Amino acid sequence: MQDDKKIPNNTINIELSEEVADGTYSNFSIISHMQQEFILDFVRIVPNVSRAKVQSRVIMNPQQAKRLMMALRENIKMYENAFGLIKDDQMPPPPIQFNKPKGEA
Repeated sequence: MQDDKKIPNNTINIELSEEVADGTYSNFSIISHMQQEFILDFVRIVPNVSRAKVQSRVIMNPQQAKRLMMALRENIKMYENAFGLIKDDQMPPPPIQFNKPKGEA
């Protein structure tokens, strides 16, 4: 007997905690990849400060990365239709030096 109050199999309830809902500001991102995954690092760079930390890292499979790209493309198109062209100042990226921890045996 099937319960009519059950959620259909193709529906996902997504929860958003208050902490995550506040978001994390990022004004710089670094994207790297391997065969199995894409790694997106979101960084906040502050003027006149020579260090910046990764605020958030998202790791996803290639299929999801491509879906994200398509969703961003569509949302940017809708944004520009509503608010006008997003100007790209063509500023060069800041010089980046990665401080990676050294492996230990």
